[in-house]
Amino acid sequence: LDLTNYAQIFTQQAFGLNILNSMLVAIVVVTVSLFLGMTAAYALARMRFRGRGPMLFLILAVSMFPQIAVLSGMFELVRALGLYDRLPGLMLANLVLTLPFTVWILTTFMRELPKELEEAAITDGATPWQTTRLVFLPLMLPAMVPTGLLAFILAWNEFLFAFTLTLSSESRTVPVAIALLSGGSRQELPWGPIMAASVVVTLPLIVLVLIFQRKIVTGLTAGAVKG
Repeated sequence: LDLTNYAQIFTQQAFGLNILNSMLVAIVVVTVSLFLGMTAAYALARMRFRGRGPMLFLILAVSMFPQIAVLSGMFELVRALGLYDRLPGLMLANLVLTLPFTVWILTTFMRELPKELEEAAITDGATPWQTTRLVFLPLMLPAMVPTGLLAFILAWNEFLFAFTLTLSSESRTVPVAIALLSGGSRQELPWGPIMAASVVVTLPLIVLVLIFQRKIVTGLTAGAVKG
């Protein structure tokens, strides 16, 4: 057992700071995605208004574009907002990737909830926000956990936006930090530190899956049997 490579990635560069950056970006992206996805799901699944169907398909269509197709526009937007080489710029860019499928999944799940629950809440004088927060939110947890986990993995592993929208080592995330570990030619690549960094980056995802595995199974099997 030799931990030299693990020590090297933390001593020769700011890899610990890169992990914190990735963690912060992923947590904020998941939180905002679930909040906006939950409120949008209530509007799209429970309220009747003109253009609801086309709007839902438009949200889904956004996720069909590859990252490279929106990269130039996202770069100009981030630079115009003064967020280049800053973590809020990465958070904004990652929301483009996570919001469409979050809204779609939560809307589909919310449609399956009994309408009587909402009618009872309205009868008791609850507002739409109270209905969403107090009635639907506890019932949506089996769907929100796997959706949030998928959003976390996507934000944690995202490379193209992170590589384009960051410049300094203080703002880099772990995928970019691992990519920059490679130095010269292919024969000179530091495979030991690269593999050690890959293991360190994978550990948080394994821990999250182990913690929320019951919720993940519940969410994946919800609605499979109706009686």
